[in-house]
Amino acid sequence: MNKISRNLLVAAGLALTPLAQAITAEQTGIAVLIPGKHDDGGFMQAAHTGYEKIRDQLDVNASFVSNISATSDPVLLTEAMRELATKGPDMIIAHGGQCNGPAETVSQEFPNIKFVVIQGHVQGPNLSSYVVRQEDSAWLAGALAGLTTETNIVGHISGAWPKPGLIGRAAFYDGLIHVNPDAKFLTWFTGDLDNTQINADTAGAEIKHGADVIYTMLNGGRQGVIDEVKKHNSEVRHIGNVSDWTQVDPTFVGSAVADASVAILNAAQDFTNGQWKPDQITEIGLGQGDVVKLTLADDVSPEVQAKLDELAQQLISGEITMNTTYEGKEFHPATGDFVEQSFKETLKSKS
Repeated sequence: MNKISRNLLVAAGLALTPLAQAITAEQTGIAVLIPGKHDDGGFMQAAHTGYEKIRDQLDVNASFVSNISATSDPVLLTEAMRELATKGPDMIIAHGGQCNGPAETVSQEFPNIKFVVIQGHVQGPNLSSYVVRQEDSAWLAGALAGLTTETNIVGHISGAWPKPGLIGRAAFYDGLIHVNPDAKFLTWFTGDLDNTQINADTAGAEIKHGADVIYTMLNGGRQGVIDEVKKHNSEVRHIGNVSDWTQVDPTFVGSAVADASVAILNAAQDFTNGQWKPDQITEIGLGQGDVVKLTLADDVSPEVQAKLDELAQQLISGEITMNTTYEGKEFHPATGDFVEQSFKETLKSKS
């Protein structure tokens, strides 16, 4: 029975049975916006896994769009979100802190749609954020790097610059210097989460300058780093993020797991059961199940494992206070120089 038929029955004074009411009820529409490639094996694929969980576990009309911008272009993301909103879903779940600004803009244009940003920090009358605290596992990843480096030089490579990425980098560095205050830190944002070549080149430059442990916060571009690390005959190790990369390749000494698919499902569940609320930020962190954790390769020593377990408990208890701001310089792979963080602005203008 369509809406017109239902309205005719109501106008005629004919009551609808519960079954007829159920038949006429429109199915809730939930759309997931994925900025990058949904099969990248990393953060964006976690979003697609969240979409699949919604599709398989909830009685809703679930859909997704992906591969909008590898460089997180805010104009492209805003246009894609606006186009998605014109199709009239009840809720749009946008994946990644790069969607903060677009969601603030588009949510005001479509006040009848509920908006959620995963790993976001935005709120509004019809807007909320769900955050998996990737900084918790990133901090432990930094500690792992500091405890296992032999050259005392540690690298970090990321692609784009949304707030969660900056916080994750800062947390990694804070964990590193907590256990190894003399470690040298080589950090760089390449501007592209998916480009394998530029991320491989950055890894090669960091390795050339002594890094023997590299933490990557990438999507498809991580494969370039894996390929580069493999060239160095186990002398360089890799730390992944989002999912457990120690199960993928032996070059990984650990992985800072932060399963954002859980946040996507939680947002959708909250909406369908009437518990979703606007204007708030909901967090999932270390110690709340297996959503956020550090996984380790089998060859990590028992002593290091025990130290990391101790540090994890200190993070959970609040004994360790995490610094989520990094104010140091960044390593420019093309020149080998250290540059001010403001240098990134020149890269953003080219992306």
